[in-house]
Amino acid sequence: MPKLTLPALRKAVATVAPTRLPEFYEEMQQAFTRAGEEDSVIPIRMFYRRWGATVAIERWPRTAQRLHAAEQSLDSPDADIRARAVREAGDIVRAAHREVEGG
Repeated sequence: MPKLTLPALRKAVATVAPTRLPEFYEEMQQAFTRAGEEDSVIPIRMFYRRWGATVAIERWPRTAQRLHAAEQSLDSPDADIRARAVREAGDIVRAAHREVEGG
């Protein structure tokens, strides 16, 4: 896992999910703008944690595939399939955030 710094996260995203770099840069811009507007570092910390979790997921192809499949299942007309997808995606994202937070 990379450190939660801009250079480390940028390098990690470029390595594990290069197609998401435009999204990374756009969200970075938004986070820094909000930080200035709010006179707070919280938007920047949230950005770092969000992208740290993204890297934690995307660096394991099988985990990333499970998450993306769950996300696609959210469009299912079957309520049971949607409910399983929500649980699956939630489990994956929560585990990634725990990893980022060091737990």
